[in-house]
Amino acid sequence: MRLNWWNEGLQLKLRIHPAGLALAVLYAIACWATRQLSLDQFYLPAGVRVAAVLLCPPRLWPYLLLGEYAYFAQMRVPMIDRYGLTWVILGSAFQMPVVMTIVHLHRNVISAVKNAWLISVAAFAAVSVTLINLLLANFLWPTPPDFPLLTGIVRLVVGDFIGILTFAPLVLLWSRGKAEVQVRKRDVAQMAGALALMVVFGLSAADVPADAVTTKVSLQLLMALPAVLLTCVYGWRGAAIGVPTLNMIIGLTTPATHPESFDPASFATQQIMAVTGAALLILGSRITHYYRRYRLREVGERNAIRLARSSHVASELDLRERALHLRKLGDGIDHALDEVINWLSAQGHLAIAESLVHVASIHSRQLREQTSMIYPTALEHLGLYVALRAGGVREAWEKTARVANPALLGDPCQLSVGLQLAAYRTVIDAVSLLIQGEAGQIHVRARCGRIGSHRGILMTVSLLDQQRNLSDATVAAAMERLAGRTLAYGGALKCTRNRIVLAMKETGTAAPLDVFSPNGRNSLSGFEADASRAKA
Repeated sequence: MRLNWWNEGLQLKLRIHPAGLALAVLYAIACWATRQLSLDQFYLPAGVRVAAVLLCPPRLWPYLLLGEYAYFAQMRVPMIDRYGLTWVILGSAFQMPVVMTIVHLHRNVISAVKNAWLISVAAFAAVSVTLINLLLANFLWPTPPDFPLLTGIVRLVVGDFIGILTFAPLVLLWSRGKAEVQVRKRDVAQMAGALALMVVFGLSAADVPADAVTTKVSLQLLMALPAVLLTCVYGWRGAAIGVPTLNMIIGLTTPATHPESFDPASFATQQIMAVTGAALLILGSRITHYYRRYRLREVGERNAIRLARSSHVASELDLRERALHLRKLGDGIDHALDEVINWLSAQGHLAIAESLVHVASIHSRQLREQTSMIYPTALEHLGLYVALRAGGVREAWEKTARVANPALLGDPCQLSVGLQLAAYRTVIDAVSLLIQGEAGQIHVRARCGRIGSHRGILMTVSLLDQQRNLSDATVAAAMERLAGRTLAYGGALKCTRNRIVLAMKETGTAAPLDVFSPNGRNSLSGFEADASRAKA
């Protein structure tokens, strides 16, 4: 026999957990307590009912039903002599099952990111429960209610709807709190200020004399402004906090002497606030939905840029290894040729040795030019401008006789090696596009500096003939081949008239791109003099 009944429950054809019984008692107490603060035009137990069904999983719904019947028993058993046993039983039996059915029918949308479905649940629950109560009262009471049926429906539907919008959004916000955006101290202060302003307007409206109806209604309507502000700034979170506070203040400041009391002025305001509250919740849900979509797209773009940069870095590292390997091969060949030349000179074959020296120097220079075209090792130590003014790329431009001497301003060594490599590849590709697709002389300009809070570089590859415009084929090829690197480095590409304009800048993710430099940044030690002479 199991003695740990507290955890395992009692097996009497159904398992009854003490936690479930505690839930039933807590629910009954909550309904009773909110009933003491409620009016027909502001019925909080309806909100407690819907909020409890939304908060608890279906396996706990039987305990909620038990708590509902316990609450109705303590309230309606004394009414048997006045209204009859049939009404007490039937009037208490269907309200919670109807709400559970409505929530169950909305189960497919409850898990969605959008929370606008809450308005549908609130409306169906308010209308269904009100119709059941009024129909049973008109058919089963010895004396039917003294107010018209349509008037009663409007009053009770609005009261239930406001009660649901008072508790359900808060419960939904709390249950999904872990998935919400982290609240900052500044957000808490702003929300507290808006809620305090609503309380001030509410207390001011409560102190207005009874004959100053217009002033009271105006102050109550002013309470909606902080709720609108919270919704616009914080989306669903702001609406889920502002709308319940608005309803609670108006409901608690409504003059009443007994639960059936009715205040026409407050009821008119409550009808407006019911529509306003529903609109704010829908608006807040849409704002939050599109904000999340924007954030997801922003994160996706950042990941795409990061992956593009990683791809560029991996490609450059591979080219760097190949260039270093070719350079080692070239050094080995030069060393072997030097030994052959020395042997020939020692044997007296001076003519052959001189010819071999001449041929070897030419091919060695060409090999090193081609190696620098594969990867500009000078860029790591001397910067982008030295790589453009010397080495294989400059020789290739001079052979075309179409590229003028580039105008290069600023200090590229202040930029990361990764950004300089991307700029180097991009400007070479841009020049190649103009050489292949356009006629006339080409001019290259570049300027390094600060763009806002970031360092960057602006490059222009243009035709010297300002009367010529780039062809559509060249523009399309430039957009296809050059846009990838510029976007990966937070820049932009623009083709206007006779020029291609390229801009790149450093961003917060530039650190991983400095893997080319031994010290994590451009190292100029040992090369400053050469760099100064080269730039001069």
